[in-house]
Amino acid sequence: MWQNLLQEISDGNIKSLARTISLVENEVDGYFDFLQTLPTTSTPIIGITGPPGAGKSTLVDTIIEQLVQQNKKVAVVCVDPSSPFNLGALLGDRIRMSNWYNHPNVFIRSLATRGSLGGLHPKIIEITDVLKAAPFDYIIVETVGVGQSEIEIAGLADITAVVLVPEAGDEIQTMKAGLMEIADIFIVNKSDRPDADAFVSNLKQMLAPTFHLHQQEIPILKTVATNKVGLEEVVKIFQTISEKTNDKKSWLLTEKAFHIIQQFRMKPFNKLKMKEEIEEENKNKSFNLYQYIKKYIS
Repeated sequence: MWQNLLQEISDGNIKSLARTISLVENEVDGYFDFLQTLPTTSTPIIGITGPPGAGKSTLVDTIIEQLVQQNKKVAVVCVDPSSPFNLGALLGDRIRMSNWYNHPNVFIRSLATRGSLGGLHPKIIEITDVLKAAPFDYIIVETVGVGQSEIEIAGLADITAVVLVPEAGDEIQTMKAGLMEIADIFIVNKSDRPDADAFVSNLKQMLAPTFHLHQQEIPILKTVATNKVGLEEVVKIFQTISEKTNDKKSWLLTEKAFHIIQQFRMKPFNKLKMKEEIEEENKNKSFNLYQYIKKYIS
Protein backbone atom coordinates (compact mmCIF):
# COMPACT_ATOMS: atom_id res chain seq x y z
CA MET A 1 0.00 0.00 0.00
CA TRP A 2 2.59 2.54 1.11
CA GLN A 3 4.83 2.04 -1.91
CA ASN A 4 1.91 2.56 -4.26
CA LEU A 5 0.98 5.73 -2.40
CA LEU A 6 4.47 7.17 -2.81
CA GLN A 7 4.36 6.59 -6.55
CA GLU A 8 0.90 8.12 -6.80
CA ILE A 9 2.00 11.16 -4.79
CA SER A 10 5.03 11.62 -7.02
CA ASP A 11 2.70 11.50 -10.02
CA GLY A 12 0.59 14.30 -8.53
CA ASN A 13 -2.41 12.25 -7.41
CA ILE A 14 -4.16 14.63 -4.98
CA LYS A 15 -6.51 12.00 -3.51
CA SER A 16 -3.56 9.77 -2.63
CA LEU A 17 -1.74 12.75 -1.14
CA ALA A 18 -4.68 13.67 1.08
CA ARG A 19 -5.09 10.05 2.17
CA THR A 20 -1.39 9.69 2.96
CA ILE A 21 -1.38 12.82 5.12
CA SER A 22 -4.28 11.39 7.14
CA LEU A 23 -2.50 8.04 7.54
CA VAL A 24 0.70 9.75 8.74
CA GLU A 25 -1.19 12.15 10.99
CA ASN A 26 -2.90 9.20 12.70
CA GLU A 27 0.24 7.02 12.82
CA VAL A 28 -1.29 4.11 10.91
CA ASP A 29 0.90 0.98 10.91
CA GLY A 30 3.78 1.35 8.49
CA TYR A 31 3.79 5.15 8.45
CA PHE A 32 7.29 5.46 9.92
CA ASP A 33 8.77 3.02 7.41
CA PHE A 34 7.02 5.00 4.67
CA LEU A 35 8.59 8.25 5.88
CA GLN A 36 12.03 6.67 5.56
CA THR A 37 11.41 6.09 1.84
CA LEU A 38 10.57 9.71 1.06
CA PRO A 39 12.93 11.37 -1.42
CA THR A 40 14.96 14.43 -0.46
CA THR A 41 13.76 17.45 -2.40
CA SER A 42 14.42 21.17 -2.33
CA THR A 43 10.81 22.34 -2.58
CA PRO A 44 10.79 25.66 -0.68
CA ILE A 45 8.56 26.18 2.35
CA ILE A 46 7.10 29.63 2.96
CA GLY A 47 6.01 30.36 6.53
CA ILE A 48 3.25 32.89 7.19
CA THR A 49 2.78 33.84 10.83
CA GLY A 50 1.66 36.73 13.00
CA PRO A 51 -0.98 37.63 15.59
CA PRO A 52 -4.66 36.80 15.09
CA GLY A 53 -6.57 39.32 13.00
CA ALA A 54 -3.63 40.36 10.85
CA GLY A 55 -5.28 39.00 7.71
CA LYS A 56 -2.97 36.03 7.17
CA SER A 57 -5.58 33.88 5.39
CA THR A 58 -6.60 36.66 3.00
CA LEU A 59 -2.92 37.32 2.33
CA VAL A 60 -2.26 33.63 1.58
CA ASP A 61 -5.27 33.57 -0.73
CA THR A 62 -3.78 36.45 -2.75
CA ILE A 63 -0.30 34.87 -2.77
CA ILE A 64 -1.84 31.68 -4.19
CA GLU A 65 -3.41 33.75 -6.95
CA GLN A 66 -0.07 35.38 -7.79
CA LEU A 67 1.73 32.03 -8.00
CA VAL A 68 -1.04 30.32 -9.99
CA GLN A 69 -0.90 33.15 -12.51
CA GLN A 70 2.77 32.21 -12.98
CA ASN A 71 1.65 28.61 -13.63
CA LYS A 72 3.15 27.38 -10.34
CA LYS A 73 1.80 24.48 -8.30
CA VAL A 74 1.17 25.34 -4.65
CA ALA A 75 0.44 23.31 -1.51
CA VAL A 76 -0.99 25.18 1.46
CA VAL A 77 -1.10 23.91 5.03
CA CYS A 78 -3.35 25.98 7.31
CA VAL A 79 -2.87 25.29 11.01
CA ASP A 80 -5.99 26.25 12.93
CA PRO A 81 -7.03 26.24 16.60
CA SER A 82 -8.22 22.88 17.91
CA SER A 83 -11.77 22.14 18.94
CA PRO A 84 -11.77 21.41 22.71
CA PHE A 85 -14.16 18.52 22.04
CA ASN A 86 -12.65 16.53 19.17
CA LEU A 87 -9.24 18.22 18.57
CA GLY A 88 -10.27 18.96 14.97
CA ALA A 89 -9.55 22.23 13.19
CA LEU A 90 -12.08 24.91 14.16
CA LEU A 91 -11.57 26.83 10.92
CA GLY A 92 -11.27 23.78 8.72
CA ASP A 93 -13.66 25.11 6.10
CA ARG A 94 -11.14 27.85 5.13
CA ILE A 95 -13.83 29.99 3.52
CA ARG A 96 -11.33 32.66 2.49
CA MET A 97 -9.50 30.20 0.24
CA SER A 98 -12.54 28.40 -1.11
CA ASN A 99 -11.80 29.60 -4.66
CA TRP A 100 -8.84 27.23 -4.88
CA TYR A 101 -10.18 23.93 -3.58
CA ASN A 102 -10.90 22.56 -7.04
CA HIS A 103 -8.00 24.19 -8.83
CA PRO A 104 -5.65 21.57 -10.35
CA ASN A 105 -2.52 23.51 -9.30
CA VAL A 106 -3.52 24.08 -5.67
CA PHE A 107 -3.77 21.71 -2.70
CA ILE A 108 -5.07 23.04 0.65
CA ARG A 109 -5.11 21.12 3.91
CA SER A 110 -6.36 22.37 7.28
CA LEU A 111 -4.75 20.92 10.38
CA ALA A 112 -5.43 21.43 14.07
CA THR A 113 -2.72 22.39 16.57
CA ARG A 114 -3.91 19.57 18.89
CA GLY A 115 -2.56 21.51 21.85
CA SER A 116 0.85 22.30 20.35
CA LEU A 117 2.15 25.59 21.81
CA GLY A 118 4.35 26.49 18.87
CA GLY A 119 1.50 27.41 16.55
CA LEU A 120 1.97 24.29 14.44
CA HIS A 121 0.70 20.71 14.22
CA PRO A 122 2.65 17.99 16.10
CA LYS A 123 3.22 16.16 12.78
CA ILE A 124 3.93 19.27 10.68
CA ILE A 125 7.47 18.15 9.73
CA GLU A 126 6.24 14.76 8.55
CA ILE A 127 3.34 16.31 6.64
CA THR A 128 5.52 18.86 4.86
CA ASP A 129 7.98 16.09 3.99
CA VAL A 130 5.10 14.17 2.38
CA LEU A 131 4.11 17.30 0.45
CA LYS A 132 7.70 17.68 -0.76
CA ALA A 133 7.38 14.30 -2.46
CA ALA A 134 4.60 15.71 -4.64
CA PRO A 135 5.31 17.90 -7.67
CA PHE A 136 4.67 21.28 -6.01
CA ASP A 137 6.74 24.38 -6.70
CA TYR A 138 6.00 25.94 -3.30
CA ILE A 139 4.61 24.85 0.07
CA ILE A 140 2.97 27.55 2.20
CA VAL A 141 2.44 26.97 5.92
CA GLU A 142 0.11 29.41 7.68
CA THR A 143 0.32 29.14 11.46
CA VAL A 144 -2.48 29.51 13.94
CA GLY A 145 -1.41 32.95 15.14
CA VAL A 146 -0.85 32.42 18.85
CA GLY A 147 1.71 35.15 19.46
CA GLN A 148 5.19 35.10 20.95
CA SER A 149 5.47 31.31 21.42
CA GLU A 150 4.88 30.79 17.70
CA ILE A 151 8.53 30.50 16.67
CA GLU A 152 8.74 26.88 15.47
CA ILE A 153 7.83 28.10 12.01
CA ALA A 154 11.28 29.73 11.76
CA GLY A 155 12.86 26.29 11.89
CA LEU A 156 10.41 24.68 9.50
CA ALA A 157 10.19 27.33 6.78
CA ASP A 158 12.90 28.37 4.34
CA ILE A 159 11.60 31.92 4.58
CA THR A 160 9.32 33.30 7.30
CA ALA A 161 6.98 36.26 6.87
CA VAL A 162 5.56 37.94 9.97
CA VAL A 163 2.27 39.67 9.20
CA LEU A 164 1.32 42.73 11.26
CA VAL A 165 -1.27 45.52 11.07
CA PRO A 166 -0.80 49.25 11.76
CA GLU A 167 -2.66 48.98 15.08
CA ALA A 168 -0.12 46.45 16.39
CA GLY A 169 2.21 49.08 17.84
CA ASP A 170 1.59 48.16 21.47
CA GLU A 171 1.80 44.45 20.69
CA ILE A 172 5.27 44.69 19.15
CA GLN A 173 6.97 45.24 22.49
CA THR A 174 5.50 42.04 23.92
CA MET A 175 6.31 40.02 20.78
CA LYS A 176 9.81 41.40 20.30
CA ALA A 177 11.63 38.67 22.24
CA GLY A 178 10.12 35.89 20.14
CA LEU A 179 7.96 36.37 17.11
CA MET A 180 9.63 39.61 16.05
CA GLU A 181 13.06 37.98 15.84
CA ILE A 182 12.17 35.17 13.46
CA ALA A 183 11.11 37.28 10.47
CA ASP A 184 12.91 37.22 7.13
CA ILE A 185 10.29 39.67 5.90
CA PHE A 186 7.68 41.82 7.63
CA ILE A 187 4.35 42.38 5.91
CA VAL A 188 2.29 45.28 7.20
CA ASN A 189 -1.15 44.28 5.99
CA LYS A 190 -4.24 46.53 5.93
CA SER A 191 -1.82 49.38 5.27
CA ASP A 192 -4.59 51.58 3.90
CA ARG A 193 -5.53 52.27 7.51
CA PRO A 194 -4.45 55.47 9.28
CA ASP A 195 -0.91 55.71 10.68
CA ALA A 196 0.41 52.86 8.51
CA ASP A 197 3.44 54.91 7.42
CA ALA A 198 4.20 55.91 11.01
CA PHE A 199 3.93 52.26 12.09
CA VAL A 200 6.39 51.14 9.40
CA SER A 201 8.81 53.91 10.43
CA ASN A 202 8.62 52.89 14.10
CA LEU A 203 9.05 49.23 13.16
CA LYS A 204 12.24 50.05 11.23
CA GLN A 205 13.64 51.95 14.20
CA MET A 206 12.81 49.11 16.57
CA LEU A 207 14.47 46.53 14.32
CA ALA A 208 17.62 48.56 13.64
CA PRO A 209 19.62 46.98 16.54
CA THR A 210 18.90 43.47 15.18
CA PHE A 211 19.94 44.12 11.58
CA HIS A 212 23.51 42.99 12.30
CA LEU A 213 22.18 39.57 13.30
CA HIS A 214 20.60 39.15 9.87
CA GLN A 215 23.60 40.73 8.08
CA GLN A 216 21.17 42.84 6.08
CA GLU A 217 18.10 44.97 6.55
CA ILE A 218 14.89 42.97 6.89
CA PRO A 219 12.35 43.94 4.19
CA ILE A 220 9.19 45.63 5.44
CA LEU A 221 6.43 45.66 2.83
CA LYS A 222 3.00 47.25 2.95
CA THR A 223 0.02 45.34 1.57
CA VAL A 224 -3.75 45.53 1.37
CA ALA A 225 -4.57 41.88 0.78
CA THR A 226 -8.31 42.46 0.32
CA ASN A 227 -7.53 44.76 -2.63
CA LYS A 228 -4.55 42.70 -3.84
CA VAL A 229 -2.21 45.67 -3.32
CA GLY A 230 1.53 45.13 -2.76
CA LEU A 231 1.54 41.36 -3.23
CA GLU A 232 3.74 41.27 -6.33
CA GLU A 233 6.74 42.50 -4.32
CA VAL A 234 6.02 39.98 -1.56
CA VAL A 235 6.01 37.09 -4.03
CA LYS A 236 9.25 38.34 -5.61
CA ILE A 237 10.97 38.11 -2.22
CA PHE A 238 9.53 34.64 -1.62
CA GLN A 239 11.02 33.54 -4.93
CA THR A 240 14.55 34.39 -3.71
CA ILE A 241 14.38 31.55 -1.17
CA SER A 242 17.16 29.60 -2.88
CA GLU A 243 19.57 32.38 -1.92
CA LYS A 244 18.86 31.95 1.80
CA THR A 245 20.17 29.46 4.36
CA ASN A 246 17.98 28.63 7.35
CA ASP A 247 20.30 28.29 10.34
CA LYS A 248 17.36 27.52 12.66
CA LYS A 249 16.27 24.32 10.89
CA SER A 250 18.84 22.12 12.62
CA TRP A 251 17.41 23.06 16.03
CA LEU A 252 13.88 22.12 15.02
CA LEU A 253 15.03 18.85 13.44
CA THR A 254 17.05 17.99 16.56
CA GLU A 255 13.99 18.55 18.74
CA LYS A 256 11.90 16.43 16.39
CA ALA A 257 14.46 13.63 16.33
CA PHE A 258 14.59 13.64 20.13
CA HIS A 259 10.78 13.51 20.33
CA ILE A 260 10.49 10.61 17.87
CA ILE A 261 13.21 8.60 19.65
CA GLN A 262 11.49 9.29 22.97
CA GLN A 263 8.15 8.18 21.51
CA PHE A 264 9.55 4.85 20.25
CA ARG A 265 11.57 4.17 23.40
CA MET A 266 8.44 4.68 25.52
CA LYS A 267 6.36 2.15 23.55
CA PRO A 268 7.20 -0.83 25.86
CA PHE A 269 5.78 1.05 28.85
CA ASN A 270 2.12 0.51 29.69
CA LYS A 271 0.77 3.74 31.13
CA LEU A 272 -2.38 2.12 32.51
CA LYS A 273 -0.35 -0.57 34.27
CA MET A 274 1.92 2.10 35.76
CA LYS A 275 -1.14 3.96 37.07
CA GLU A 276 -2.43 0.80 38.75
CA GLU A 277 0.98 0.14 40.34
CA ILE A 278 1.23 3.69 41.63
CA GLU A 279 -2.31 3.56 43.06
CA GLU A 280 -1.47 0.32 44.87
CA GLU A 281 1.89 1.51 46.23
CA ASN A 282 0.45 4.88 47.24
CA LYS A 283 -1.93 3.19 49.66
CA ASN A 284 0.82 2.82 52.25
CA LYS A 285 1.29 6.63 52.33
CA SER A 286 5.05 6.28 51.98
CA PHE A 287 5.17 6.15 48.18
CA ASN A 288 8.28 7.73 46.67
CA LEU A 289 7.82 8.66 43.02
CA TYR A 290 11.52 8.67 42.25
CA GLN A 291 12.17 5.25 43.79
CA TYR A 292 9.30 3.93 41.68
CA ILE A 293 10.76 5.45 38.47
CA LYS A 294 14.21 4.01 39.19
CA LYS A 295 13.17 0.47 38.25
CA TYR A 296 12.28 1.69 34.77
CA ILE A 297 15.46 3.66 34.10
CA SER A 298 18.17 1.66 35.85
